[in-house]
Amino acid sequence: MERSSGILLHISSLPGDDGIGSMGKDAFQFIDFLAQTKQKIWQILPLGPVGYGNSPYQCYSAFAGNPMFIDIHQLVASRLISKQALVYQQFKAKKVEFERVEEWKMVIFKEAFIGFRKNFERYKDDYHTFMSHNSWWLDDYALFRSLKTKHGETVWNTWDKKLVQRDWNTIQEAFKELHAEIDFHRFLQFIFFRQWFKLKAYANSKGVRIIGDIPLYVSMDSVDVWANQDIFHLDEDSKPVNVGGVPPDYFSETGQLWGNPVFDWERVAERDFDWWLARVNFNLKMFDSVRVDHFRGLESFWAVRVEEETAIVGEWLPARGYDLFRKLKEQHGTLNVIAEDLGVITPEVEKLRDDFGLPGMKILQFAYSDDTTNENLPHNYTSNFIVYTGTHDNDTSLGWFKSIDKKERRFLHKYVDGSGKQFVENFIEEVWKSAAHTAIIPMQDVLGLDATARMNTPGIASGNWDWRFTWSQIRTNHKVFLKKITEKYNR
Repeated sequence: MERSSGILLHISSLPGDDGIGSMGKDAFQFIDFLAQTKQKIWQILPLGPVGYGNSPYQCYSAFAGNPMFIDIHQLVASRLISKQALVYQQFKAKKVEFERVEEWKMVIFKEAFIGFRKNFERYKDDYHTFMSHNSWWLDDYALFRSLKTKHGETVWNTWDKKLVQRDWNTIQEAFKELHAEIDFHRFLQFIFFRQWFKLKAYANSKGVRIIGDIPLYVSMDSVDVWANQDIFHLDEDSKPVNVGGVPPDYFSETGQLWGNPVFDWERVAERDFDWWLARVNFNLKMFDSVRVDHFRGLESFWAVRVEEETAIVGEWLPARGYDLFRKLKEQHGTLNVIAEDLGVITPEVEKLRDDFGLPGMKILQFAYSDDTTNENLPHNYTSNFIVYTGTHDNDTSLGWFKSIDKKERRFLHKYVDGSGKQFVENFIEEVWKSAAHTAIIPMQDVLGLDATARMNTPGIASGNWDWRFTWSQIRTNHKVFLKKITEKYNR
């Protein structure tokens, strides 16, 4: 891969007046900002429809897009809804008010759906093409969301037993009963992907590649588990036996207990990896490359009994990632996949990564906690990595700098000078001048923001994922600095 650099920013964090970032004009303007500052990469978080907690890593589907990212102004331009029909609301500029935004946008979407049905002839060919390519996942998803609405948004394994077990006749009856709601969800996905590929085409035309994100696990309350119960560790009542997480680590003394059902990898293999192959291939069409979150779980994974309250007690169980990647290699040759290889990494995990030539990740905030042999220090790694100041799970670099103890700060200052804004710029420059072929920083670090702009704090269930920036926060000096170091270090 060529030397390159870019910015990590989720769609939800984009500016705009509609309460949440969208695939509208501000997304196109952000791509222009990347191009102007010589950045070649825009990295985002998963795009799926979020459930409780608003985490993009806990989605209702591994394939569907989040309708909240649909740009309502394109709906007006497409004459699906009139401008007069839009009743605008005032939202916070720097925080996403998820519930208010969803309530407001869903009213607009239902009006747009009426317009879509009235003008169906105009969209008929595109819609039928979309359905022919996507009905294999979309039909189940639209039914799942419709059934959740009917059942008061309760988890699917609490529904009527015949629905839980997906009795064929019961499913067909549900399709007939809920056909209007199902068609509405199909419409939302049609519009989402229509807007997404328009945005991606614009990014590519500006020389910007988009890195997407595949969480290892899927949410228990998702269509993926409901429609594929046999590939997960579930009991006879369709409840998880083991759940995913990681043992105690840098982020938490009690580990991280995510609560997602873990895969039955032997059954995954018996099905010839069909669901996993479909998932990866789908994402490789959506993005220019994809990051597999918690990559080490494809070699072996930390399984915690569902009754445990923390992730301290668990066991490592084997996965079948090698067989999965061998099949992907046969299909694609070169794999545009990035391994998120953070945490407890064994030689077996490194072998899985290296045998398929996948770049790993390095985090500069992890580099100064011990001594000169730390593997995250730039002088200790080679080029096949993507290096970050921090990720969505880390504090901002300024927030981190203010929080570290004196010992770590003394060691840090052997490599990086300064404090405040000057420290952040010097810290970013360490990333840019490293040997790693790709350098990426969160937008919060571009702006030099403190801990109040943190995106996510692992182990904390609420108050995450809602950060946004405004255009007024970007100064001329930010653009000059980014462009200068990108040219200076041949990125």
